[in-house]
Amino acid sequence: MSAEGERSAVRWVTVGEDNHGQRVDNFLLAQLRGVPKSVVYRIVRKGEVRVNKGRVKPDTRLKSGDQVRIPPVTQKKKEVAVLPGARVQEVMESAIVFENDDMLVVNKPAGIAVHGGSGLDFGLIEVLRAARPQGRFLELVHRLDRDTSGLIMVAKKRSALRFLQDELRHKRIRKHYHALVAGVWPAAVDRVAAPLLRYELSNGERRVRVDDEGKESLTTYRVLTVYAGYSLVQASPVTGRTHQIRVHSAYAGHPIAGDDKYMDDASLKAFRAEGGRRLMLHAFALEFALPGSGDAMRLEAPYDEPFGVMLEKLALRPGINASGANAQDINNKRTS
Repeated sequence: MSAEGERSAVRWVTVGEDNHGQRVDNFLLAQLRGVPKSVVYRIVRKGEVRVNKGRVKPDTRLKSGDQVRIPPVTQKKKEVAVLPGARVQEVMESAIVFENDDMLVVNKPAGIAVHGGSGLDFGLIEVLRAARPQGRFLELVHRLDRDTSGLIMVAKKRSALRFLQDELRHKRIRKHYHALVAGVWPAAVDRVAAPLLRYELSNGERRVRVDDEGKESLTTYRVLTVYAGYSLVQASPVTGRTHQIRVHSAYAGHPIAGDDKYMDDASLKAFRAEGGRRLMLHAFALEFALPGSGDAMRLEAPYDEPFGVMLEKLALRPGINASGANAQDINNKRTS
């Protein structure tokens, strides 16, 4: 064993149904975690990787039953992983709102990242894998910001992952978020179309801004309730850019309450003074076709306690309260 890692032996791996149609390079990257991409592409280029004893290219598509020869490579020694505790596993399992043989959907709590990294020992996907050691395949279909709560899809089969990600690419999956924004959102403003550009601050933190050099982005809006000083809106992203709803809302002059990245300091301080404890953005509903059957599905997720309590507090405050939802409706969304 070297200081860098361990030298593996030659392996022959049979391609399963879940990997049918997968590219050779992607298959190898999953099999050889910890091995640099440059090494993976080099062993393919040199002919050391064989499929059914024949040479292949990185973009060769595998078929169920294929025999893949994986040559000896040096893999980094695995660090001892910090396993999620039983309590956090139970919390995540109890947050599952839908599950079948192909996928599951979780009402992710605010404050939990979807995956580990960047100083985090684990995220939602690692917790689910720890809670289901028998599960052969669990992968995120899409992502949510750490501070955003609500519905997120997880595939239990590679075929389901391919199907759902293809549906996302073709904009056939509809996502509807509920956001509490500062000020009175004008009912006439039902969409924000502004290109978004990702950039980094000097400390390495990633941000997004409206910029003509950015990618085309569109979010549709519908006012649900107007309170004194705030509005509850439904925001439905047509495109899927990083921080899209947060930046589009701020660009429209109505940043999301509790947003420490895109809300001005005075407004953020005022929200905190009212007892605001979180980013007021919740992935409330998903509309999609089920993998396999194609049956139409709509799922909704109740608010967590901090989100629901804040709305109830605003509903009881004197002032504007023009609404398509009353305080009882809000309470139902939180507890149902």
